Amino acid sequence: MKIGIIGSGVVGQVLARAFHAEGHQVSLGTRNTEKAEVLTFSQQNPGIRVGQFEETAIWGELLVLAVNGTAAEQAIALCGKDHFSHKTVIDATNPIAAAPPVNGVLKFFTSLDGSLMERIQLLLPEARLVKAFNSVGHMFMYKPSFSGIRPTMFICGNSEEAKKTVAGLLSDFGWDAEDMGKAESARAIEPLCMLWCIPGLLRNEWSHAFKLLKA
Repeated sequence: MKIGIIGSGVVGQVLARAFHAEGHQVSLGTRNTEKAEVLTFSQQNPGIRVGQFEETAIWGELLVLAVNGTAAEQAIALCGKDHFSHKTVIDATNPIAAAPPVNGVLKFFTSLDGSLMERIQLLLPEARLVKAFNSVGHMFMYKPSFSGIRPTMFICGNSEEAKKTVAGLLSDFGWDAEDMGKAESARAIEPLCMLWCIPGLLRNEWSHAFKLLKA
C-alpha cells in the first residue's frame, strides 16, 4: 500500500520505517520539510518520501495520524479534510493535556464521556478511523520482543473493513489485535496511555506492553 504518515516526530518516524520495512510505499508528512530532524531522517531513509502534510494526505491510500493530540485538528486542517475521505486512517493520537502529570498520572483534555478519536471522527465523517498504536511507547511499536509472547493492541472503529485491514498490519508488526468495538470504545482505549506511562514516569520503567488473556 501507499501509506502516508501525518506527523514527523519520533512516533511518525518509527512507523514510517516500520511500514517501509514491511514492503509498503511510505511518505512522511511534516509541517516543515526543512527541519533538521526531518532532513536527517530523509538522508538516513532514502527509500521513504518526505513531503508536506497536504501532499502526503493526497498521496496516501492509508493514512496514519501520528501527531500530538493537541495538534490533531490543526494537522487535519493543513492536510485538507477532504483528503481523508473514504480512506482508512490509523489514529495513534492521545488527548494528553499541556499540564504536568500528578503522581505519574498524565492529564487528558477529554473526559470519560468522550474521546479524541470521536472528535476526529466527527471532524472527518467520511474517513474510516481505527484507533491503534496509542498505548505503547515507540520503541515497541514494531516487532516487540517479550520472551516470545505477542502483546495485545486494542483497536476500535466504526468500519469493520478498516479494522480488518489494520489488524492485518498489526499482525505483520508482531501484535495481536483485539477489536473492542465502535469509536466510543476509544474512551477506554485512550486512557491506556495513562496506565502505560505510570511506571515510566514514576520509576523510569518503559519496557512493557499489555496482553489480554482469555480462558
